[in-house]
Amino acid sequence: MPMLGLGTWQLKGRQCERIIKIAIEMGYTHIDTAWMYENQRQIGKALRDIHVERDDLFITTKIWHTHLKHDDVLSQFEVCINDLQMDYVDLLLIHWPSDAVPFEETFGAFQEIYDAGKVKSIGISNFSIEQVDRACEVSKLPICTNQVEYHVRNNKEALRNHCETRNIPITAHRPLAVGNLAGDTELTEIGNRHGKTAAQVALRWLIQKEIVVIPKSGSEPHLRENLDIFEWQLTEAEMQALEKS
Repeated sequence: MPMLGLGTWQLKGRQCERIIKIAIEMGYTHIDTAWMYENQRQIGKALRDIHVERDDLFITTKIWHTHLKHDDVLSQFEVCINDLQMDYVDLLLIHWPSDAVPFEETFGAFQEIYDAGKVKSIGISNFSIEQVDRACEVSKLPICTNQVEYHVRNNKEALRNHCETRNIPITAHRPLAVGNLAGDTELTEIGNRHGKTAAQVALRWLIQKEIVVIPKSGSEPHLRENLDIFEWQLTEAEMQALEKS
């Protein structure tokens, strides 16, 4: 899974198609979507229009918490791959856990999809430490990520450390706190020392913690800015300062 992906929550219609095409042309290969986002058809169309090789992409989608029963998982997943116009996805997640459906039932359906060759890996999203442990006990397939809201002002270090003991990488959704970190004073000051923006510092902090990031962007400048987080580093002192802030 590439360390940087494009989050697509709230990207809809023609804007979604346009942003997907621009992102792929810039070099993005990791696209994160979900049934609940109601944009998979536009993503599929955009990818088909630019004739990108499927093997060059990493596509994540998610099953919504209202559809975690066995048959509901299978039917919603079929909607996902039909809308995406793909034979498989690279990663399938439980979008949110539900106490109403046993994990065994949901992961059983995930196993069937995997066995059919329609998904390459599975994972979870918005799972607590306790739920991570239950998922690991139930799933016969490796849990390849836990996707959670994670940013410098919402540092879930205990969850990250626990997932690490389970060999489960964290993927950070809303890594820029829905844009709220762009004006953060501390991040801006650090960014000024590196010639970077506050948002780039926030993403770099996560990358240096070996956390996958999937910021959403609706503009070409922000897409380009988010790509520029790899060829430089925060100092250990800066990392520690942000860890404690």
